[in-house]
Amino acid sequence: MSDVMSQSEIDDLLSALNSGDVDVADIQEEKKEKRVRKYDFLRPDKFAKEHLRTLEVIHENFSRLLNNFLSGYLRTFIDIEVLNAESLIYSEFANAISNPAILGIIDFSPLEGQMILDFSSDVAFTMIERVLGGTASGGLAEKRSLTEIEMTLIRTIIMKFINLLKEPWSNIIELRPKLDTIETNSQFAQVISPSESVALITLNLKIGETEGMINLCYPHNVLEPILPNLSSKLWFTQTGKKNLSEEERDSLEKQVSKTKVDLKVELGNSFITVGEMLALGRGDVIVLDKKVSQELIVKVGDQVKFRGLPGKKNSNLAVRITEIFEEGDDLDG
Repeated sequence: MSDVMSQSEIDDLLSALNSGDVDVADIQEEKKEKRVRKYDFLRPDKFAKEHLRTLEVIHENFSRLLNNFLSGYLRTFIDIEVLNAESLIYSEFANAISNPAILGIIDFSPLEGQMILDFSSDVAFTMIERVLGGTASGGLAEKRSLTEIEMTLIRTIIMKFINLLKEPWSNIIELRPKLDTIETNSQFAQVISPSESVALITLNLKIGETEGMINLCYPHNVLEPILPNLSSKLWFTQTGKKNLSEEERDSLEKQVSKTKVDLKVELGNSFITVGEMLALGRGDVIVLDKKVSQELIVKVGDQVKFRGLPGKKNSNLAVRITEIFEEGDDLDG
């Protein structure tokens, strides 16, 4: 019988009650029967949906920090998003890893135990190629192990990754994570029992034309002491603006200082007819509304930021900055 009864079913039930074919006591006994929910002991649900949702929010913040860091570190466009947060058993995660793998085994201090950071080969080799000055135009033609130099580079990248984990987790716990080792074979990364529950956070990372996954595997026994704090209500009540430390401020300034911006210099304006424009040829002169001695407007992007004078440096055209334009200043001043 469906949860919502149709009108004909209601009429039949009322007529059966009136005729005595159905006893009210029988209906009440049916309601008192306990409902049994199936439970699979091979897949124990140790992470509630609320826990997974909070982990997803934490790693959305982590992905934003990672995006900013990698954009400056690799000097290219990066796109990172959280695909999902799910609960499964460790053997399912380990069996899905292809060899050779790149697995960072991370001590999640002050919590007891280790978590795993899993890089797809395409993502790892693309990052290494960018660090070494390559273009990172595509993925690997074939799977191979890391060389000693590549292992040193990927170790440095992983250490920077785990340092970025501190801030997103700061509302829950003050982490002191450190990289224990890097494994290239999933069989040697048995940090917990194969039947233990884990929370798996999957990030999708796109570097240029290369796209791949980064998995963060958190064993239940590692997160168990802080599971009561992994509630969205508690997490959001503790979320607020914090003053940046000197170290964080310096790191932010270094990343911003490496950012490339478009610089434009307006030499002047002129109004001509379409006919005059179509008749233009090499050697023709267009008279602008600026004199050689007048300051030019210098823009960063579409915003006016400076004034300067035109000139030459060696054999190159140049502009010498004479004034910083403040908001509210007169452009004609």
